[in-house]
Amino acid sequence: MASQPASDSSLSLYRLLDPAVLADPYPLYARLREEDPVHWDPFLHCWVVTRYADVHTVLHSFSADRTPSPEQLRALGLAHIEPIAAVMVKQMLFLDAPDHTRLRKLCSTAFTPRRVELLEEKVSAIADELIDRVVARGAMDVVGEFAAPFPAIVTAHLLGVPREDHAQLKAWSADFAEMLGNFQHNPERVGQVLKSVEDMTAYFRSAIREEKRKLGDGLIRSLVEAEVDGGRLTEEEVIANTIVTMVGGQETTTNLIGNGLLTLLRQPERLAEMRDRPEIAETAVEELLRYETPSQHTGRICREDTVMGGKVIPKGAAVMAVMAAGNRDPRRFADPDRLDLERQDNRHLAFGWAAHFCFGAPLARMEGRIAFKALLGRLPDLALGEGKLEWRENLGLRGLKSLPVTFS
Repeated sequence: MASQPASDSSLSLYRLLDPAVLADPYPLYARLREEDPVHWDPFLHCWVVTRYADVHTVLHSFSADRTPSPEQLRALGLAHIEPIAAVMVKQMLFLDAPDHTRLRKLCSTAFTPRRVELLEEKVSAIADELIDRVVARGAMDVVGEFAAPFPAIVTAHLLGVPREDHAQLKAWSADFAEMLGNFQHNPERVGQVLKSVEDMTAYFRSAIREEKRKLGDGLIRSLVEAEVDGGRLTEEEVIANTIVTMVGGQETTTNLIGNGLLTLLRQPERLAEMRDRPEIAETAVEELLRYETPSQHTGRICREDTVMGGKVIPKGAAVMAVMAAGNRDPRRFADPDRLDLERQDNRHLAFGWAAHFCFGAPLARMEGRIAFKALLGRLPDLALGEGKLEWRENLGLRGLKSLPVTFS
């Protein structure tokens, strides 16, 4: 194997493990973009790509098939995490064509824009119900009392499972998200993640099979019944892709609402603009997605020796595409560190690109629009509460542990 280039340790994404850097990673991303946009990170043993055009290329052309097989894990002495890999290798997120194409077609028939459109009234009612619970108090934790339960309840409704299960869905989702959002190994957390994978799998298998409780008219039932060109999903594929849809739909939406509201609270003029001009809601949500990208980075594998940024990324090398850095690239966005709620040229990377573009994006956009309308419209004089802000230990799916606010 060719020797890797010398590397500046101060540019490593490993620095995100420092809470101060995680609280504001954008200076680190800016340094990477300007000083070493295609950076060999010896701590993560992968290439880190941060400019918009390069991130776009990686998302478009590099391989998403990056989950070790159970056999490879056994060879590495990691047989104990086989159950996690067994689920991940069946998820669209980690597959290339033709397997990805087949799964995407089948899942897309169950997740149509029409289905999302029909959900809007229900989603608005859920948002109002959560606001009703706190409106008389004058204070709330936006994450714990709104941004976390809101997409969890929507997800339960979308999947067709009992609403009262939403808190359990959220807990499982947060556990599984550790496998998606972190590049460090947390041995003390593996047991909990394994248990959550086991419990989720059993829960969704029961939801599919149990005759006593007819499965609701939701996504799981649609996945079970979906058929394209005579092909259908296996039960294991239904379970695996229900899990990744559930996790992606909850964690990114929680982050969009929590991180986005914090951004607005820190810029009161923009908060007032979004509150007073509901007609800009769609462009405002797109700008918040760009400015505080809910899913900050993702991994890919280089398919063949590729020259990028004047360097050769060898075939088979791991590559980290940092969408949050690309979304602040001045080569692509005018004045990228300014929050412009009416930004028109805004083809951000928050939902990925090309074949792996997030097929839940229409729902996330709709939830964001409804959430900000409810929070800003129904809570007058909204202001940041007291207490130190802390970020969850999830470096890729970066979000707040809590967001205390006050209102009149």
